[in-house]
Amino acid sequence: MLPPALQHDLARFERALLQLAETLSLDLSQFEADHIALRCNQNTTAAQWKETLLTLGVLISENQINGRPICLFSLNEKITLGPLNIDCIELPWPGQRFYPNEGWEHIELVLAGNPETLHARALACLSDSALASPHITLKFSQPGSDKERLPNPTLAVSDGTTTIKFHPYSIREVIASEQE
Repeated sequence: MLPPALQHDLARFERALLQLAETLSLDLSQFEADHIALRCNQNTTAAQWKETLLTLGVLISENQINGRPICLFSLNEKITLGPLNIDCIELPWPGQRFYPNEGWEHIELVLAGNPETLHARALACLSDSALASPHITLKFSQPGSDKERLPNPTLAVSDGTTTIKFHPYSIREVIASEQE
Protein backbone atom coordinates (compact mmCIF):
# COMPACT_ATOMS: atom_id res chain seq x y z
CA MET A 1 0.00 0.00 0.00
CA LEU A 2 1.20 3.49 -0.81
CA PRO A 3 2.22 5.70 2.11
CA PRO A 4 -0.67 7.95 3.28
CA ALA A 5 0.75 11.14 1.70
CA LEU A 6 1.13 9.51 -1.74
CA GLN A 7 -2.25 7.77 -1.42
CA HIS A 8 -3.92 11.11 -0.60
CA ASP A 9 -2.12 12.81 -3.48
CA LEU A 10 -3.22 9.99 -5.80
CA ALA A 11 -6.86 10.97 -5.17
CA ARG A 12 -6.01 14.60 -6.07
CA PHE A 13 -4.14 13.46 -9.17
CA GLU A 14 -6.99 11.20 -10.30
CA ARG A 15 -9.47 14.10 -10.14
CA ALA A 16 -7.05 16.35 -12.05
CA LEU A 17 -6.30 13.64 -14.64
CA LEU A 18 -9.96 12.94 -15.32
CA GLN A 19 -10.63 16.68 -15.64
CA LEU A 20 -7.76 17.07 -18.11
CA ALA A 21 -9.00 14.09 -20.13
CA GLU A 22 -12.47 15.62 -20.23
CA THR A 23 -11.05 18.97 -21.38
CA LEU A 24 -9.16 17.15 -24.15
CA SER A 25 -12.19 14.99 -25.08
CA LEU A 26 -9.85 12.05 -24.52
CA ASP A 27 -11.42 8.70 -23.66
CA LEU A 28 -8.77 7.19 -21.38
CA SER A 29 -10.39 3.74 -21.56
CA GLN A 30 -9.18 3.51 -25.18
CA PHE A 31 -5.51 3.51 -24.15
CA GLU A 32 -2.97 1.35 -22.39
CA ALA A 33 -1.61 3.29 -19.43
CA ASP A 34 2.06 2.48 -19.44
CA HIS A 35 3.13 4.14 -16.20
CA ILE A 36 2.53 6.93 -13.73
CA ALA A 37 5.24 9.36 -12.65
CA LEU A 38 6.14 11.10 -9.43
CA ARG A 39 7.94 14.42 -9.07
CA CYS A 40 9.88 15.75 -6.10
CA ASN A 41 12.26 18.61 -5.38
CA GLN A 42 14.83 17.02 -3.07
CA ASN A 43 17.17 14.04 -3.41
CA THR A 44 16.25 12.92 0.12
CA THR A 45 12.57 12.70 -0.86
CA ALA A 46 13.45 10.68 -3.98
CA ALA A 47 15.58 8.31 -1.88
CA GLN A 48 12.75 7.86 0.67
CA TRP A 49 10.22 7.20 -2.06
CA LYS A 50 12.58 4.71 -3.69
CA GLU A 51 12.84 2.75 -0.44
CA THR A 52 9.04 2.73 -0.11
CA LEU A 53 8.50 1.66 -3.73
CA LEU A 54 10.95 -1.22 -3.26
CA THR A 55 8.50 -2.63 -0.69
CA LEU A 56 5.61 -2.34 -3.17
CA GLY A 57 7.25 -3.89 -6.20
CA VAL A 58 10.48 -4.57 -8.06
CA LEU A 59 13.02 -2.10 -9.44
CA ILE A 60 13.11 -2.92 -13.17
CA SER A 61 15.38 -0.11 -14.33
CA GLU A 62 17.67 2.56 -12.95
CA ASN A 63 19.13 4.75 -15.65
CA GLN A 64 20.58 8.18 -16.32
CA ILE A 65 18.13 10.01 -18.57
CA ASN A 66 18.73 13.62 -19.54
CA GLY A 67 21.40 13.86 -16.86
CA ARG A 68 19.53 12.52 -13.81
CA PRO A 69 18.71 9.12 -12.33
CA ILE A 70 15.30 7.67 -13.09
CA CYS A 71 14.00 4.51 -11.44
CA LEU A 72 11.16 2.37 -12.76
CA PHE A 73 9.23 0.01 -10.51
CA SER A 74 6.93 -2.83 -11.48
CA LEU A 75 4.23 -2.92 -8.81
CA ASN A 76 2.90 -6.01 -7.06
CA GLU A 77 -0.59 -4.44 -7.13
CA LYS A 78 -1.93 -2.13 -9.82
CA ILE A 79 -2.92 1.46 -9.18
CA THR A 80 -6.38 2.33 -10.52
CA LEU A 81 -7.06 5.80 -11.92
CA GLY A 82 -10.51 6.10 -13.47
CA PRO A 83 -10.60 3.45 -16.24
CA LEU A 84 -6.82 2.89 -16.11
CA ASN A 85 -4.92 0.17 -14.26
CA ILE A 86 -1.25 0.99 -13.93
CA ASP A 87 1.45 -1.39 -12.73
CA CYS A 88 4.56 0.72 -13.21
CA ILE A 89 5.86 3.86 -11.44
CA GLU A 90 8.54 6.21 -12.72
CA LEU A 91 10.59 7.98 -10.04
CA PRO A 92 13.03 10.57 -11.35
CA TRP A 93 15.47 12.34 -9.10
CA PRO A 94 15.02 16.13 -9.01
CA GLY A 95 16.22 18.19 -11.95
CA GLN A 96 16.33 21.92 -12.50
CA ARG A 97 12.57 22.47 -12.36
CA PHE A 98 10.77 23.19 -9.08
CA TYR A 99 7.42 21.40 -8.62
CA PRO A 100 4.86 23.24 -6.47
CA ASN A 101 3.24 19.87 -5.71
CA GLU A 102 5.49 16.98 -4.81
CA GLY A 103 3.67 13.83 -5.78
CA TRP A 104 1.98 12.40 -8.86
CA GLU A 105 2.56 14.50 -11.98
CA HIS A 106 1.82 12.59 -15.19
CA ILE A 107 0.76 9.37 -16.84
CA GLU A 108 2.17 7.93 -20.04
CA LEU A 109 -0.01 6.27 -22.63
CA VAL A 110 1.14 3.95 -25.39
CA LEU A 111 0.01 4.91 -28.87
CA ALA A 112 1.59 2.00 -30.73
CA GLY A 113 2.80 2.62 -34.24
CA ASN A 114 5.52 4.30 -36.25
CA PRO A 115 7.55 6.64 -34.01
CA GLU A 116 7.85 9.10 -36.91
CA THR A 117 4.09 9.62 -36.94
CA LEU A 118 3.52 9.68 -33.18
CA HIS A 119 2.97 13.43 -32.92
CA ALA A 120 0.34 13.52 -35.67
CA ARG A 121 -1.40 10.41 -34.34
CA ALA A 122 -1.45 11.76 -30.77
CA LEU A 123 -2.76 15.16 -31.89
CA ALA A 124 -5.57 13.38 -33.75
CA CYS A 125 -6.73 11.93 -30.38
CA LEU A 126 -7.32 15.41 -28.95
CA SER A 127 -10.16 17.81 -29.60
CA ASP A 128 -9.47 20.89 -31.72
CA SER A 129 -11.07 23.13 -29.11
CA ALA A 130 -8.73 21.80 -26.40
CA LEU A 131 -5.71 22.34 -28.62
CA ALA A 132 -6.80 25.95 -29.16
CA SER A 133 -7.13 26.59 -25.42
CA PRO A 134 -4.51 28.90 -23.90
CA HIS A 135 -4.53 26.64 -20.80
CA ILE A 136 -3.29 23.59 -22.71
CA THR A 137 0.36 23.27 -23.68
CA LEU A 138 2.02 20.77 -25.97
CA LYS A 139 5.64 19.70 -25.76
CA PHE A 140 7.30 17.47 -28.34
CA SER A 141 10.50 15.80 -27.18
CA GLN A 142 12.80 12.85 -27.72
CA PRO A 143 13.98 11.77 -24.27
CA GLY A 144 16.50 8.97 -24.11
CA SER A 145 19.08 7.11 -22.11
CA ASP A 146 22.58 6.19 -23.18
CA LYS A 147 21.49 2.55 -23.66
CA GLU A 148 18.20 3.20 -25.44
CA ARG A 149 17.88 1.61 -28.88
CA LEU A 150 14.24 2.35 -29.69
CA PRO A 151 13.30 5.85 -30.80
CA ASN A 152 10.69 6.89 -28.24
CA PRO A 153 9.40 10.38 -29.06
CA THR A 154 6.95 12.02 -26.68
CA LEU A 155 4.00 14.33 -26.98
CA ALA A 156 3.22 15.83 -23.58
CA VAL A 157 -0.13 17.55 -23.15
CA SER A 158 -0.51 19.62 -19.98
CA ASP A 159 -2.83 22.03 -18.26
CA GLY A 160 0.05 23.33 -16.13
CA THR A 161 -0.35 20.90 -13.23
CA THR A 162 -1.27 17.54 -14.77
CA THR A 163 0.25 15.99 -17.85
CA ILE A 164 -0.62 13.15 -20.21
CA LYS A 165 2.24 11.87 -22.36
CA PHE A 166 2.01 9.74 -25.47
CA HIS A 167 4.75 7.32 -26.62
CA PRO A 168 4.91 4.72 -29.43
CA TYR A 169 6.46 2.06 -27.14
CA SER A 170 5.84 0.88 -23.60
CA ILE A 171 8.57 1.47 -21.06
CA ARG A 172 9.08 -2.29 -20.78
CA GLU A 173 9.74 -2.47 -24.55
CA VAL A 174 12.29 0.33 -24.18
CA ILE A 175 13.98 -1.45 -21.24
CA ALA A 176 14.07 -4.73 -23.18
CA SER A 177 15.72 -2.93 -26.13
CA GLU A 178 18.47 -1.73 -23.78
CA GLN A 179 19.33 -5.35 -22.95
CA GLU A 180 19.86 -6.36 -26.58
